[in-house]
This record gives sequence, C-alpha cells and structure tokens, in this order.
Amino acid sequence: MIFLVYDMKLSEILAIENIIPELKAKDKQSVLGELAEVITSYDTNIDKDALVKVLIEREHLGSTGIGDGVAIPHGKLSSVKMPIVSFGRSKKGLDFDSMDGQPAFLFFLLLAPENSSGVHLQVLTKIARILKSSTFRKALMQVQSREEIYQTIIQTDGNA
Repeated sequence: MIFLVYDMKLSEILAIENIIPELKAKDKQSVLGELAEVITSYDTNIDKDALVKVLIEREHLGSTGIGDGVAIPHGKLSSVKMPIVSFGRSKKGLDFDSMDGQPAFLFFLLLAPENSSGVHLQVLTKIARILKSSTFRKALMQVQSREEIYQTIIQTDGNA
C-alpha cells in the first residue's frame, strides 16, 4: 500500500471517541492498554492484544516519553489501513520512563499501517511539533471534557 505524504490533519485520524479525559491507568503498560482499548473499540478490525504487544515492543527499544510531561507511544500493524490516533490525559501524571525523568501527563498513541514509514513519521513529527508549545500543553491540562480536548487539539493543529 502506498501513501501520499501531505499535510494530514489530526482531525482526519483522531476521532473524538478516541479521547480519554482522565486515564485510569497507574503504570506504563496500563496506559498502553487503555489507549489501545479505545482504538480497538472504535475499529474492530484491530486486535487489542496485537496492538499492545507492538507498543510494548516499541517501548523496549526506547521510551516514547519525550519529556515535558508528554509521551507518544506508537507502532505499526498490518491490519491497519490508515493512521489512527488516540489521546489520554492523567492529571496526576504517570512514570513513563520519560527522557527527562519526569512523569507524563499527556499521551498521544499513534497506530499506523505496517508499510507507511513516511506517513508514520509525518504524523509523529506533527504531534511532537504541536506539543512543543507549553501553552498547548497547559490548555490540554486545563480543559475538562472530551469535546474541549478535541477542539483544543484540532484548533492548535489547524494553526500549526
């Protein structure tokens, strides 16, 4: 499968149903499971266990906790046809083995098709770029509802 690289908007790959305003998870593996659960309940063609396995394997290569309270776990599966993103927030913060040694509060999970390196990297770059803004990170921590989180992400992406 060939994907054309273009300025993909997060609104194309993040469904409002894939947003968790307050994660129940207490550790890294639980975060991955919870973020995977919303994706697999939204797209029943994706096997949750396979997704969690891919994410854990990626974490073994190096933590996707990039610092500043952010983690971007990501992986690829052959059963996926288009990139999919889920988002979760932990107001308390969780140890995610982040590069700066600090807890992660904001989690964007990216799942991409197996043979989509260009698109995978493009979406990762886009997410990382908007998360560089401390104003954006603070806004994500302050808004309350799933809808407000979604609007904050989509508006920021549209202005990036």
